[in-house]
Amino acid sequence: MKTCLAPVTQKTFILSWGRLLAAFVILIGAGFWRGPAYADDPGYVISIQFENDFFGGGTDRHFSHGTRIECLTGPIQWITHAADKLPWFRSERARSSPKDELKARASFSLGQNMYTPEDTTATDLITEDRPYAGWLYMGFGLVANQGTERYDKLELEIGVVGPYSFAEDVQTFWHSLLGLQVPQGWDNQLKTEPGAVLYYEQTRRFEKQNIGWGLDVDVLPHFGGALGNVFTYGAAGITFRLGSELEDDFGPPRIRPSLPGSAYFRPEKGFNWYVFAGIEGRAVLYNIFLDGNTFTDSHSVDKKPFVGDLQAGLVFRWNRFRITYTQIFRTKEFDGQDDGDIFGSLSLSYHF
Repeated sequence: MKTCLAPVTQKTFILSWGRLLAAFVILIGAGFWRGPAYADDPGYVISIQFENDFFGGGTDRHFSHGTRIECLTGPIQWITHAADKLPWFRSERARSSPKDELKARASFSLGQNMYTPEDTTATDLITEDRPYAGWLYMGFGLVANQGTERYDKLELEIGVVGPYSFAEDVQTFWHSLLGLQVPQGWDNQLKTEPGAVLYYEQTRRFEKQNIGWGLDVDVLPHFGGALGNVFTYGAAGITFRLGSELEDDFGPPRIRPSLPGSAYFRPEKGFNWYVFAGIEGRAVLYNIFLDGNTFTDSHSVDKKPFVGDLQAGLVFRWNRFRITYTQIFRTKEFDGQDDGDIFGSLSLSYHF
């Protein structure tokens, strides 16, 4: 039974992650060199996200874990001019209201996802369940908001699926450290394959309504999609929120595929909060973690063409901090799946 990392594997894992983190820091630094900025430049935002099926579900299956770190720069003038020329980003700014003008930012992210079948004690391939798989990626994005009315994000993620995602190493390490059952079937994981996905998301905001007692409600419809050899899908949905200072963000960040959220938020003095609930439907054309490798034979299952998410959560903001917990309920993703999945998402953001 494999209960810990072999020395060579651990060294390779540490060196590889070290190189990725170094590259991530360099990219963030490059993003901070941004030429003329706006007078009301609010600074940049760092967000750390963890998603795991232990939260709420108490399981260790399917989408088992995700980690993502994102840096969002302040508004950059030349990026704003470029975004204003893109068809879906084109400004709908109110000429008489400068605060509603388009402002665009750059985003940089680093993440890792892990996927396992329901039975992680078996060493043999489980043909009727989803494959073991990992996804290690870096993201480069263009983020724009038009006042408090609209939020757009265009992001390219590039990375690797398979053993070089180091999902097996990370999961084995943490399960061994915490005394948990170590998954035994990683020898059956998807083969090494480079991956790329281009995402687009747009969120609108209906004007908030005050209901008294210092509380507001608003509605955020959205649509978007993904195109690539990791995910290809179209999505649409809506989010409802209740709380205070709702115009300060467009919802918390999440790991895709999911309802969209914004790394951006506006810091305020003191404490405020809101609760939210949202739904999203996705028409899925391709999901490498169910369909298997694109360019070579591998284990696969028959995916469901339509998948739905129901999400609910709570956001706390205090001065420059934002902390969020989201509970996700996801419908069945493939034929033969006994029931849908439940997992949670925890994120912490700081506004510099």
